[in-house]
Amino acid sequence: MSTQETVRRQAGSVEETALRIEPEKAEQLVDALNTDLAATYVLYHQTKKHHWNVEGAEFLDVHEYLGEVAEDLEAGADELAERAQAIGGVPLASGGTFEEHAPIEPEGEDVYDIRTSLENDIEAFGIIIESLRDHIELANDLGDYTTEELLRDILEDVEEHAHHLEHYLEDDTLVVASATK
Repeated sequence: MSTQETVRRQAGSVEETALRIEPEKAEQLVDALNTDLAATYVLYHQTKKHHWNVEGAEFLDVHEYLGEVAEDLEAGADELAERAQAIGGVPLASGGTFEEHAPIEPEGEDVYDIRTSLENDIEAFGIIIESLRDHIELANDLGDYTTEELLRDILEDVEEHAHHLEHYLEDDTLVVASATK
């Protein structure tokens, strides 16, 4: 627990900055950025869980790829938080707050087969994709083209990962199941 007696910036507050985004617009943008930040961190932790627990003949490829996905999600989350702060907001910063504000449900603690895990990831990516698209439109409507561009860049990465995960779930594989005798 913090021993600091004075709070410098209250969570949920928005202040004016040198970027000169009107306070009402900044509040909407910070809320959108924090929603995407929360969703990204929930999916980041789910992806890391799958990265740690993947097994089977394709273990190494899937393990390494999920590690890359997690790194990209963490980088995107960092950009979202820094933009929220730059336009005067306070980025969300704790696990419980992320889960509370995310439009996706965390998977839970149990370990599932990799096909189920990747299907859950794809579902979460789809929700994030829809959210990012909505927030790109919001940023455009509010005249914040920098946030719009940032969200477009993140959307491009998220869509690419969702598409690649789809390929892992295809039924064509070089792995042959052993015959049971």
